[in-house]
Amino acid sequence: MSAECSVPAHKTLRLRAFKRLLEEGGSSLDDYYRYVQGHTSVPYSDRTRDVWEEASHEALCVTLGDPDDDRWFAGKLDERGFDGANGVLIGGPPCQAYSLVGRARNRGIAGYVPEEDKRHFLYREYLKLIQHYRPAVFVMENVKGILTSRVGGERIFHRILEDLVDPDEALGRGSSGPGYRVHSLVDPEVVFRRGDSPACLRGHEFLVRSEDYGIPQTRHRVFLVGVREDIEAAPGVLETRQRVSLSQALAGLPPLRSGLSRDDSQEGWVDAVRDQISQLARDARSHGQSDIASSLERTSREIRDRQSWSRGGLRCPKVASCRLPEHEALEWWWNDDRLESVLNHEARSHMPSDLGRYVYAATFAREYGRSPSGAGDFSLPSLAPNHANWMSGKFADRFRVQLRDEPAKTITSHISKDGHYYIHHDPEQCRSLTVREAARIQTFPDNYFFEGNRTEQYHQVGNAVPPWLARQIALLVKGVLVAHEQEKGRGTALADDQSAEVAV
Repeated sequence: MSAECSVPAHKTLRLRAFKRLLEEGGSSLDDYYRYVQGHTSVPYSDRTRDVWEEASHEALCVTLGDPDDDRWFAGKLDERGFDGANGVLIGGPPCQAYSLVGRARNRGIAGYVPEEDKRHFLYREYLKLIQHYRPAVFVMENVKGILTSRVGGERIFHRILEDLVDPDEALGRGSSGPGYRVHSLVDPEVVFRRGDSPACLRGHEFLVRSEDYGIPQTRHRVFLVGVREDIEAAPGVLETRQRVSLSQALAGLPPLRSGLSRDDSQEGWVDAVRDQISQLARDARSHGQSDIASSLERTSREIRDRQSWSRGGLRCPKVASCRLPEHEALEWWWNDDRLESVLNHEARSHMPSDLGRYVYAATFAREYGRSPSGAGDFSLPSLAPNHANWMSGKFADRFRVQLRDEPAKTITSHISKDGHYYIHHDPEQCRSLTVREAARIQTFPDNYFFEGNRTEQYHQVGNAVPPWLARQIALLVKGVLVAHEQEKGRGTALADDQSAEVAV
């Protein structure tokens, strides 16, 4: 079961649950594909309506922490016979109070008192579920900033560790069952137990750097895996994998042109971009940047021939599949030969001045192998944005290109607000990343369809744990459950059932 408070995200999870239940039941996926490819307005037919209803009972729209919703959710878990003793709980409390950006924003709020910010303690709603159901394993994920966040002079991460290993004590409910060991996924020797001092731990020992595990982005997140004390098995650690670059992640996706924020048309876009490039090339030559000027002029000639490029859409024609012989497992994970369209692949609209900054930034990155940064690199007169603090250096990363031959920077929910931080590496496309491109970087399979408007889709992608990483963690958790069943002499069936691997 899943609990999600956002209505669009809940619709996405319900649709995904529907697909998985069809697969598990050996049913045809025709209804799913007809819906995601736009041939029908609802995902189910008369013959799959019961599966859709089951998916609706599995993916719940609920706000944990709300007393009424908590009771309703607990009742739903009980109705479905959730077996806490042999079950798994997975979640992560909201990160706004822990993230570096959130903390910087809080410092700018007059009279802000961290001890009075309830968001610091939302993890306790998750803790209540652990204490009540006493699962065999729990997995908790959060941002890197949780390691250094302080409340009342105390590291919140230390308090969370102490609460997780002894939820009875943390919630003041008396001892009613075993506690937990909290394991690191990167160092098998790092285990936090009841009675240990968190001050002896180094927080980075729980930090998973996703680019080390085949995820095409430098996403660094804290993962805590709790194993109930009566279970001897340990989850082990993630195995490092070959790094995946941005261009590899986007392989096979059709190129798109950006749009104009006003009076958009194919011809208008070509004219606007070439006008911007012409001015930039002149400025570059007059400022001694002849290499940039020549590269810009080459891009201008190439853009003239891109009259057939579209802006994409919720569904746009598929031109190729992802082919990655050096990453066969990821190629299998992303591809779906049944798809006739690329889903959620629509370019945003931008002002002509921003198109100029995008094409310059991507050209700079192509020439120098790095993203331009701040007023020093954006030194041409036509590049400076109308921003009072531009020259202060506070906005050095306002325009950032995702480099072609490196893993991308972290995809976050901020991608929904603007694309300046997520500029496509190809100067000819002259745009920010689409939802599908962000989803590829997050390792969502191509047949994963995001509901809601485009902003809501970006939010869902940015807030997610990369599914390819989640699968690797799920297999480690499965190993604990298999070993636990074998300890009790009931493990043969589960151990031999390869279909038990978690479907993300």
